[in-house]
Amino acid sequence: MGGSSDTSRAGGPASGLEARSLDDLVVDVALRRDRQAFARLFDHFAPRLKAYLARSGADQATAEEVVQDVMLTLWRRADQFDRAQASAGTWIYTIARNRRIDLLRRERRPEIDPSDPLLTPTPDPAADDALMAGEREQRLRAALGQLPREQADLLRMAFFDDKPHSAIAAETRLPLGTVKSRLRLAMVRLRKVLRDNP
Repeated sequence: MGGSSDTSRAGGPASGLEARSLDDLVVDVALRRDRQAFARLFDHFAPRLKAYLARSGADQATAEEVVQDVMLTLWRRADQFDRAQASAGTWIYTIARNRRIDLLRRERRPEIDPSDPLLTPTPDPAADDALMAGEREQRLRAALGQLPREQADLLRMAFFDDKPHSAIAAETRLPLGTVKSRLRLAMVRLRKVLRDNP
């Protein structure tokens, strides 16, 4: 699932972006928290990821949920991208594939396998990694503060509290479809805030 095959399968590079420049944009997000770079990555990958997920059997709501999650993961964890190991496209599509698998597992509620490597506790991050993660979270929380309260609250529940949409619907007493549509609108507005406040 390399970067070039991912983009060609989804209709070719957008805005003339080459694989190398996509890598550079992810590095810009990692090193400088570059909001314009993130906005370009969002514009490039979001529609392609949605089409890829639809071809993988995801319905529209699920595809949009996964795309939102993947792009927020890109913003928060861009420093984990290693261009020596994979292209930006490969890295991002791998995140999308893993999120899709996670959703399928959650929907099917399989028996828990204690020997599953996914259940192995992750080691505590190094102090400098933890500091950088904290700074990124502060920036993201500041951006959330510029959104309408109802949108910011939904994003916090979905991404900071890691609550599934069904749990958010139950907690807010909103229909599930309303939660999903409001989250989509909130992500669009968050992207605009990040782009307009470099």
